Amino acid sequence: MGEEPIVFCKGGGCTAKLGPGALSHVLEKLPRFDDPNLLVGFDASDDAAVYRLTDELAIVQTLDFFPPMVEDPYVFGQIAAANALSDIYAMGGDVRTALNIVCFPEAMDLNILGRILKGGSEKVREAGGILAGGHSIMDTDVKYGLSVTGVIHPDRVFANNSCRAGDVLILTKPLGVGIVCTAARMGAASAEAMDLAVRSMTALNRYASEVVRRYRTHGCTDVTGFGFLGHLCEMMGEKFSATVYRDRIPYIPACEEYVEDFYLTAAAQRNRNHLQNKVVFEHVPFVLEEVLFDPQTSGGLLVSMDPADAGAALDELKALGLPCDVVGEVTERCDYTVIVK
Repeated sequence: MGEEPIVFCKGGGCTAKLGPGALSHVLEKLPRFDDPNLLVGFDASDDAAVYRLTDELAIVQTLDFFPPMVEDPYVFGQIAAANALSDIYAMGGDVRTALNIVCFPEAMDLNILGRILKGGSEKVREAGGILAGGHSIMDTDVKYGLSVTGVIHPDRVFANNSCRAGDVLILTKPLGVGIVCTAARMGAASAEAMDLAVRSMTALNRYASEVVRRYRTHGCTDVTGFGFLGHLCEMMGEKFSATVYRDRIPYIPACEEYVEDFYLTAAAQRNRNHLQNKVVFEHVPFVLEEVLFDPQTSGGLLVSMDPADAGAALDELKALGLPCDVVGEVTERCDYTVIVK
């Protein structure tokens, strides 16, 4: 008998992340570093680390990599790179350098790896950064991503937990890409749904970040593997709660059909289980619940902004071409972290 063929796309992207419960259980046991120049570290569950070099300059550091969630290696490279670069933009920073992270099977065609790296390098170039090197190892499955360094002024960092009561919440990309990619692996996704998912996943958050920097933005994160509700709960922490408007959530319309056909992810169920005591739904259909728990790959920015600025900012964000909206508001702390109604 011959060797089993290597399958490129088995289901990846941010659905491959460890669940939030397992991850927090490990991280809470690690010692904290006492350095006044470490402005943002892992204890804040934020998107990237920020370290101050001078009074006017800090570096932003992040890394992200995962298995393919689409069949086209070039598109996968674009998505993985856009996803890794996103953490810099979620902090309000600008990209400077990136390093490739590659896991690749020895028996697989190296032309596939070339297409992955080409897609990734093009996104780094679009970000205004320089691809400066990387590291590769042999593995049984393909994985790809970037380690990225950016820069920011120390006083202009968008932490994920610096919201204010009364802020409105803006989401800059549609939800549902995890559901669509799951349906696509089963041959059930329409070309229209997959095209919108790919367009969303390959779009850099650079442009949305540049928009929200011009307004009174108090907090920001990007929506990835923990889903909209998981990342929103991290933003609220123990200080605030959020009300989410069920009728304002942008998502890929075909998700309604795919959820009804049970094209769901295990990662979404891990997110649901982790958040069951923090989130309450009031007259919300099951489809929308799944969309809100759905792990996103290269998802949009979730922005906490002064309500007086939201209208003008949203007009600029809509001009970028992806579904976006004001999806809720930050409130004083109540019995639940998030109420969806």
